[in-house]
Amino acid sequence: MATIKDVAARAGVALGTASRVLSGSSQTSADSRSRVLTAAAELNYIANGPARSLRRSKTNVLGLLVSDIRNPFFSDLAHAAEQEAGRLGYTVLLANANEEQAKVDDYLRIFASQRIDGLLLSPQGGQSPQLELLRATGLPLVLLNRTVDGLDAPMFGTDNAGGVASVLDWLQRRGHRDVAYVGGPSTISTGAERLAAYRAGRESHGISMDEALIDEGDFLPGGAAKAMHRILDRGMRPTAVFGANGPTTLGVIRALRQRLGPDWSAHIAVVSFDDLDWFEFASPPISAVRNDAATIGRLGVAGLVDLINGRSVDSVRVPTEFFDRSAGIS
Repeated sequence: MATIKDVAARAGVALGTASRVLSGSSQTSADSRSRVLTAAAELNYIANGPARSLRRSKTNVLGLLVSDIRNPFFSDLAHAAEQEAGRLGYTVLLANANEEQAKVDDYLRIFASQRIDGLLLSPQGGQSPQLELLRATGLPLVLLNRTVDGLDAPMFGTDNAGGVASVLDWLQRRGHRDVAYVGGPSTISTGAERLAAYRAGRESHGISMDEALIDEGDFLPGGAAKAMHRILDRGMRPTAVFGANGPTTLGVIRALRQRLGPDWSAHIAVVSFDDLDWFEFASPPISAVRNDAATIGRLGVAGLVDLINGRSVDSVRVPTEFFDRSAGIS
């Protein structure tokens, strides 16, 4: 079994540096952090000795790491997951990554050293040394709404292709051709899948193929607003904008209001992937794809418990529902 000395030697750093990285301290350079985490993953190092020796002792505790608890989708998912876990006799430890890969890695390190029976994870991006390290512990893992290339783990999430198709149908019915698309990061599977589905379906729905109408945000309002400004700065004048998730749509509306004034909706229609509570009360109301976050949370917990008990688990894509609130709007 590898020790922290082995990790330090493999990484070519001092023992104290390896200790600080593996304990989560920020007092290390990015280069040292990367080298230590890579070495730990290669050596299958588990930080906490007592946790390592007790790994097979059941605790009825699950870890849950969500991307951003401020996003209503993830707060609804977390609530449903916690309720389902309680029904099945488990307690949940919740962590929030704040859409930051560094925080994901920090929490993965913590969960790898804790006595939990399994982990529900909404990943931030691709594979990382810390994720590889956690997988090496043999901890049962289920992905929520996002996938990781090369990671063999069941995923419970949204039918992104179906949701995008319903938006394209809505845009076509309302006669929109010049449509702007503000997406999420292409490094995140939901961002990549929704963009791919949108690009694949544009032509058949009579929507412009001009790539200048597309820009990438960060799945947060601030980044989405910047992306919308960039589209407008290119001289694009869309008749509709498609936001790739709820916070993105909020950022789009902020940018349109800043550029076009309070009557922005007289010029541009907005449609969203993700339905926020206030969308139906907006003026005009915002049509949106509704994700079933609660079902995803419940299925994820049930799937993880099955894994813990040695049963096989298949991935599930949960259908979406489109709420057309454009009736009576010209």
